[in-house]
Amino acid sequence: MANKKTKTRLPGDPSRAQMIERMIRVDQAGEYGAVRIYEGQLSVLGQSKSAPVIEYMAEQERRHLSAFNKLIPEHRVRPTALLPFWHVAGFALGAGTALLGEKAAHACTVAVEEVIDEHYADQVASLDADGDVVTGQGGLRDTLEEFRLEEVEHKEKGLEMGAEEAPGYEVLTGAIKAGSRLAIWLSTRV
Repeated sequence: MANKKTKTRLPGDPSRAQMIERMIRVDQAGEYGAVRIYEGQLSVLGQSKSAPVIEYMAEQERRHLSAFNKLIPEHRVRPTALLPFWHVAGFALGAGTALLGEKAAHACTVAVEEVIDEHYADQVASLDADGDVVTGQGGLRDTLEEFRLEEVEHKEKGLEMGAEEAPGYEVLTGAIKAGSRLAIWLSTRV
């Protein structure tokens, strides 16, 4: 890795410190939103056959959130100002899709996790191009890759649970993906 070429910054590109700050800010917000989505789903589907699967995924998201909650003060990162909004919006998305049925709740998971997989993969690629910053034993890059793989697992579990059988699957997942991408963009900056 010592011979690895680093990324060339262009005028207007964020500095390395700004890049790391934005990553931690947006990822903490995203994991917070994911916890709230699963809490919303469980508020409706807590007694369903999907409940153990949703609880398992929620527990992983809580662990992810805990990791970013530790990185926020370690790196002196200001959390997004949108956390109160994500508190309500995440729960509403989870509960709303669960009210449409178990398959719609799983479709929500598939849509969100597909976007998060892409998001974490982009961050890992950025860190690979720029060199990692150590945040514990494995570094930020390794943490992101570990969490990305767990998000992929959630997506695959959602597909196994019948997500694609949800009424209006393409429209529903398309809207959720667009909303997730907007949330990422906003939380990176606000």
